[in-house]
Amino acid sequence: MELQVNDKPRLRTNEKKYDVCTFEFKAVTCSSGVSSSISQKTDVINQIVMPLVLLMTMPNFVIVLWYTVIHCNGSYLKMLSVFTEKSVFSGMSYIWSMARSPSPVIIWSLVLYGVYALAMMKLLPGQIVFGPVTPKGNVPVYKDNGFLFFVLTMILFWTLTLLLRPFGISPSMYYDKFDEMIVALNVCSLLFCFALYLKGKLAPSTTDSGSSGNIIFDYYWGMELYPRIFGFDVKVFIICRFGLMIWALMVCIYAVKSYELHGFVDSIFVSALLQIVYLTRSFWWEAGYLATTDIIVDRAGFYLCWGCMVYVPVLYTLVTFYLVTHPEHLGLPVSAVLILAGLLSLYINYEADLQKQKVRKTNGECLIWGQKPHIIRAKYQLETGETKENILLASGWWAVSRHLHYIPEVIITLMWSFPARFENLLPYSHIFFLLILLIHRSFRDDLKCRQKYGTYWRQYCEKVRYRIVPHLF
Repeated sequence: MELQVNDKPRLRTNEKKYDVCTFEFKAVTCSSGVSSSISQKTDVINQIVMPLVLLMTMPNFVIVLWYTVIHCNGSYLKMLSVFTEKSVFSGMSYIWSMARSPSPVIIWSLVLYGVYALAMMKLLPGQIVFGPVTPKGNVPVYKDNGFLFFVLTMILFWTLTLLLRPFGISPSMYYDKFDEMIVALNVCSLLFCFALYLKGKLAPSTTDSGSSGNIIFDYYWGMELYPRIFGFDVKVFIICRFGLMIWALMVCIYAVKSYELHGFVDSIFVSALLQIVYLTRSFWWEAGYLATTDIIVDRAGFYLCWGCMVYVPVLYTLVTFYLVTHPEHLGLPVSAVLILAGLLSLYINYEADLQKQKVRKTNGECLIWGQKPHIIRAKYQLETGETKENILLASGWWAVSRHLHYIPEVIITLMWSFPARFENLLPYSHIFFLLILLIHRSFRDDLKCRQKYGTYWRQYCEKVRYRIVPHLF
């Protein structure tokens, strides 16, 4: 989706510092003056210590995941022995020494894919849709062609796979060279984040930008909410065209590799099928995704861009990567149960999102589960002083809990992880990360909404008492 805004960038926007309470280990972007009540110690932890820890550890963590699957048979215990037998630094150096430098094949593949994805953002047709108004009063405008891009890319992938097979060329080579890809993505993403930092400081795209006054946090969190480079929307490209699409392609590549090694194996078929269906739904719903936290709150820095360029292609595909060398035979009954449970959870997640979109699109003049919906018309103010209104839905799935849609998200992830069985903990790494992310995000979103809507949000919480799991949390 191409993004435009209704406001031209103001010169030196970054000179006005924003209050930094926006951080993945905290709650949400805080309004002016709130940070003054936070202790200096907490500020140091959230704005310097934790970003530094993540900047230093996460690029290493992804190569450790690769090493654990390839050289430790998927066992975290065997991997940890590298660090117990050596020092932490020596162990990490040894693991990096096992990874190869990117070959020309990997470098050119990434470059050509990037050019293709950018070209399709411009060339493919799509309906014009509008994102939520920003705190500075800008209204993002998008070209909704994500689903068409996804379908076209999948068709091209499988067509080329079949056409090149007689010549001995297989996409499974990317499985064999995955360490090279991780190294290349790590380097490219870190440099790209630095380029975004400089751009945000010198030439911000919109008025929704600024500096915290802390270079470490600015690099980690980002300077701009909606950066554009040569007319291309950075966040849409990084999140959707790169992160999610590479996820889908890597899952297909692992399935091809498994078939070449073992023939048809139902475990990787079930896992890959559910992930592809999940991603198909994600691209189909891309216009709705543009109103989520990743787009309207998170700035384009290391947290978002490195996460989508490196973390998603590695961690989110980990169970399928693992299944290539750990084939499991589930049988038809187990496979059917996992697929049906995964599809049902995906349907619930989709219907919940659809209910919210339907109510807002009709201004509450619709039926949810056959009844007129209970809504709260919540007013809030932009930084410009303009008053806006949003509808808070307290009917359908949104009457069960405030973040009910997180539950099916976890269930479908479990369904595509269960085919790996329980010999090792590694295939469930994504689940642990997802639980931490969603639980924390529920607190973060609640705080954001409480600050944004005030009394209206308290009324909503009185109607919908539970955060995620009814009667438990």
